[in-house]
Amino acid sequence: MTRTEEREQAFVLIFEKEFNMDTSMDDIISYAAEADVFSESAFASSLAKAVFENIDAVDAVIDKYSIGWKKSRLPKVTLAILRLAICEMMFVDSIPESVSINEAVELAKKYATAEDASFVNGILGSYSRDNKNE
Repeated sequence: MTRTEEREQAFVLIFEKEFNMDTSMDDIISYAAEADVFSESAFASSLAKAVFENIDAVDAVIDKYSIGWKKSRLPKVTLAILRLAICEMMFVDSIPESVSINEAVELAKKYATAEDASFVNGILGSYSRDNKNE
């Protein structure tokens, strides 16, 4: 399985959690594996778990950079993609930020709209630029 496929699996897990906030990520992963819709991937599992372990920090970045948009008004697909990419940018040092941004934009193109892809690119690009200046 490629890293892109693993990242897509993490996105699906994060998206699923949006509809099952009372269910632990471990249970969501187990249910997905039982339903045979999830191939075991340590990277996908750890990234999806990291999002919700660091949800306050991740969401603070989304709140800061989504000017004019409240997080609650963002489409759940877009929110899941942003959470995935920001978490990866914040906590996975082995992956260049440009890769995280590109992969997030590709996910948005696949699962959302062109406008969402531009929105995702803008937020992640702004965060990346500000992050380099710190």
